[in-house]
Amino acid sequence: MRQVYLDNNATTPLHAEVVEAMLPCLRTEFGNPSSIHWAGRKTSAMLQQARAQVADLLNAQPHEIIFTSCGSEGNNFALLGSADALQGKGNHIITSAVEHPAILDTCRYFEERGGRVTYIPVDSNGAIDPAAIEAAIDSDTILISLMWANNETGTVFPIEQVVTIARKHQVRFHTDAVQALGRLPIDVKRCPIDLLTISAHKIGGPKGVGAVYVRDGVEITPCIHGGHQERHLRAGTHNVAGIVGFGRACIWAQEHMSTEVKRLSALRDRLEEGICSRLEYVRRNGDRISCLPNTLNLTFPFVEGEGLLLALDMLGIAASSGSACTSGVEGSSHVLRAMHADDMTLNSSVRLSLGFHNTAEDVEYVIQHLPAAVERLLAMSPAFDDLNKYDCEVISCEIDPHSH
Repeated sequence: MRQVYLDNNATTPLHAEVVEAMLPCLRTEFGNPSSIHWAGRKTSAMLQQARAQVADLLNAQPHEIIFTSCGSEGNNFALLGSADALQGKGNHIITSAVEHPAILDTCRYFEERGGRVTYIPVDSNGAIDPAAIEAAIDSDTILISLMWANNETGTVFPIEQVVTIARKHQVRFHTDAVQALGRLPIDVKRCPIDLLTISAHKIGGPKGVGAVYVRDGVEITPCIHGGHQERHLRAGTHNVAGIVGFGRACIWAQEHMSTEVKRLSALRDRLEEGICSRLEYVRRNGDRISCLPNTLNLTFPFVEGEGLLLALDMLGIAASSGSACTSGVEGSSHVLRAMHADDMTLNSSVRLSLGFHNTAEDVEYVIQHLPAAVERLLAMSPAFDDLNKYDCEVISCEIDPHSH
């Protein structure tokens, strides 16, 4: 049975070049990069080379890159480190209602400590209005944190506009760019972001390593104490193998991004067209214009989403219903709820996210098997017996071939 992995927003396979780059760290180059002897100097040089490679992908300076264990740690560092550093200036953070749990849960913790958070709503496409962010700024606002691209729907936010607003009001700006890295161009010199979070395993790098870009002059308080590493901003022995792998993954992204964006966009569009042409009722969730090239979130009305995922798994197709960090957690997608989705959409949506390893043959395999799986589940759905309960005009598939 063919295996097709379409859950790349959760994690990606390692590039072969990344594995090769990491192997010396796992075999012979074992030194602690904080040590001053020959073994430490070797790994220290590898560490600094990787730092420069990550910085190059962002057009940042190497010393502005602070390595972390993952994107979630990076988001905690950016938010809570900023809140501590700026506590004398205010206690108000602005974010969106559709952020990753690493942001939303950190904001709730900030609220428990006495802080205030404004959660800006999105429209039915998952898009956000920059004017609503500007209207929420007050004299106590110390930070705006807005994801670059949504992990569930692929909707891309107008980061450059919001950065302009933040600088106009002298408010610090952070973006969770975990899903955008390697899929959208990021230039922190052209777009003067203060803090930016990224993660290796979303771009063909290893799990267990991430980074935060901290612009020169931005004051931030460490969240992990106990050592001098990372300019005294993040204590702990470096994950050298992971960081080296991260650097090599960034090189791959820099070399292939322009061609991959076109290739993945074409595969995504073919996947959507193929599925919609075979099913009468299906709807895409998210903004069609401002969107990631690899992400397709679809609602299959009258079909239970988890049941469809299990059926797809039996066919060798790996997909998901939302964030990997909320998988197994009871409750529907907070992203789709924030988009004013009805109960049917909340329970019947599936995310298909493509990656560098996916081929046209993978897409055709899914087009061949997914609609048939949906039809089988529809035949067992009591709700499907009474279409008059629903607005079928809204849920019918509508594809604009020029929308991408």
